[in-house]
Amino acid sequence: MRWLFKLQTLKSLWTPKPPNRTFRGHLRLLASDIHSQYETVRRGEQELPQYFNFAHDVLDKWSEIEKSGKRPSNPAFWWIDEKGQEVKWSFEELGFLSRKVANVLTKVCGLQKGDRVIVILPRVPEWWLVNVACMRAGIVLIPGISQLSAKDILYRLQASKARCIITDDTLAPAVDSVASECQFLKTKLIVSEGSREGWLNFTDLYKNQSADHSCVKTRIQDSMSIFFTSGTTGSPKMTEHSQGSLGLRPLLSERYWLDLTPSDMVWSTSDTGWILASLGSVLDPWVFGACIFIHKLPQIEPAAILNTLCRFPIDTLVGAPTLFRMLVQNDLSSYKFMNLKHCLSGGEPLNPEVMEQWKSKTGLDIHEVYGQTETGVICSVFKGMKIIPGSMGKAAPLYDVQIIDKNGNILPPGQQGEIAVRSKPRRPLGLFSGYVDNPKKTGETERGDFYVTGDRGTMDEDGYFQFFGRDDDIIISSGYRIGPFEVENALIEHPAVAETAVVSSPDPLRGEVVKAFVVLSPAFSSSDLQSLTSDLQEHVKKTTAPYKYPRKVEFVQELPKTLTGKIKRNELRNKEWGRM
Repeated sequence: MRWLFKLQTLKSLWTPKPPNRTFRGHLRLLASDIHSQYETVRRGEQELPQYFNFAHDVLDKWSEIEKSGKRPSNPAFWWIDEKGQEVKWSFEELGFLSRKVANVLTKVCGLQKGDRVIVILPRVPEWWLVNVACMRAGIVLIPGISQLSAKDILYRLQASKARCIITDDTLAPAVDSVASECQFLKTKLIVSEGSREGWLNFTDLYKNQSADHSCVKTRIQDSMSIFFTSGTTGSPKMTEHSQGSLGLRPLLSERYWLDLTPSDMVWSTSDTGWILASLGSVLDPWVFGACIFIHKLPQIEPAAILNTLCRFPIDTLVGAPTLFRMLVQNDLSSYKFMNLKHCLSGGEPLNPEVMEQWKSKTGLDIHEVYGQTETGVICSVFKGMKIIPGSMGKAAPLYDVQIIDKNGNILPPGQQGEIAVRSKPRRPLGLFSGYVDNPKKTGETERGDFYVTGDRGTMDEDGYFQFFGRDDDIIISSGYRIGPFEVENALIEHPAVAETAVVSSPDPLRGEVVKAFVVLSPAFSSSDLQSLTSDLQEHVKKTTAPYKYPRKVEFVQELPKTLTGKIKRNELRNKEWGRM
């Protein structure tokens, strides 16, 4: 077992107290010890603070509360893997270990405040330590997904001018193949039990470092993290977030989307390369002193997910729609979740049919959240809010979200337009700083007083938003505008359909038509696909409007997806239009 695992807390497994109202109310007051100093800022009675550092102003404060005995005895971090290994850290231990890593980055690697480091690691404890260490040292963290190619890594190293890269044995050869072309790269750190020529061993250095480190002072506008977009419409852009937009934002958002207390445990299955991992697995849970639970999970396996929910006291589960679509395909009657109360889905709209199946099989609702790399979570179905199938909830705190037209005018309820966030006269704290070295693209996101998301939707009279698709996902057939998700929602209601994706397909008469790619449910035979196609088309006609039915249907074994579980509709659409 690696040295890192030998440091795990030697405590018995934590058994949670029953979450009655009085107990949870006491814990909310405890969390307010962290929030209270920002109460006047939240009410608009005081300007934003000039300086903020999440490690110092949040994590170290929880460590102090923990030492005073006021916080429940649950861990701050709880990690397991498929081999049965386990790591549990308190906030005090997290502080101790992250200071050692901060010294590795500054004293050994020579990194200074404002330098950039690319971190490409799977769900291993070192990823969380590096996150916190970068906060302490004021180093800009650039996360990457674990399945990047050598070409992807080269692009990111050159574009970001990162001085250091941290990865494992899997990607080290790819880094070595392009490192000579990266003039700014000075240090390579490998998370590995063995050595590799040209690399510093993270574990060896970390084991021998001092834990004496003073957190740097960072301004709220200082860069904290840079996330590369997925690059579906061109080269990936570097989306920059500040200390304020990532770290201070949840302190000013009160309950926000997760609505946690120090007794809660949250499990987000997001890949470490995406912003949802930072929001759902680092910043937002720790603001409330909650425990972050992580299963290494090399890939999403329904049985492993369900068994984990049965074995561990996980209160809150955050996953992509694909996760829930996979889970409801199983016989859930044999699973009894230990503590699960709150389920959230984000990344793309969740089909109402899946929500209904999950509710009927588990008794639990799924709360949708909506956001982007540039914005974080800007809409959410909060606890206690009425759930409207197909809706992604209302605007989150700190954001004024509207539906606007091409001229930046606010549209009335029920009218479809672009989803936008008011950014003038005052830019909301959670919004990104801009695309690094790309002022043109940054400027293109502004329309009048708004930041435009590029997504289309509607808002009803009660403030609930509904998503229709990306601007380039909308299908225009014989003059009709058709949103792919409405057709997908109709198809997923049919018992033969396990998953589906709808895109435009060229047509000589109508310009383009609706095409559906369909993955069949296991119980259905593929012997008479022609008859099934007609059945699906009639089903859509009856469920939606006749002009929206898929004139083309293709049955496939699986749909192309990103690592976060989003369906790659652009890939299917490009194939249809011969752009591959």
